[in-house]
Amino acid sequence: MNATEYRGRGSGYMITEEKKKVLELFAEGRKFYKLKKFQEAREAFGRALQIDPKDGPSKVYLDRCSGYIENPPPEDWDGIKEMMTK
Repeated sequence: MNATEYRGRGSGYMITEEKKKVLELFAEGRKFYKLKKFQEAREAFGRALQIDPKDGPSKVYLDRCSGYIENPPPEDWDGIKEMMTK
C-alpha cells in the first residue's frame, strides 16, 4: 500500500494513495457542484465511490446531485442545501 505523508498542526499522518485520489475526486465534484454542473459533479462523486464505497461525504453529495438534476435549485442558489424536514 502506497501512502503519502501530510503534515498539519501537530504530528504528520499518513494517507493512502487511494484516499488521496478520493479526496481529489471529491474536491473536483464540489467544484462542479458549486457551479451547478450537477451531472459532472455526480460523475466525480461516483468515481470517488468506486474507489471507496464507504466514503460518506461523496455519498451525500452524489444523492444531492441526483436530486438537483431532477429538481434544479433556484437561480440565486448559494450552494447550501436547505433542509426541508427534521
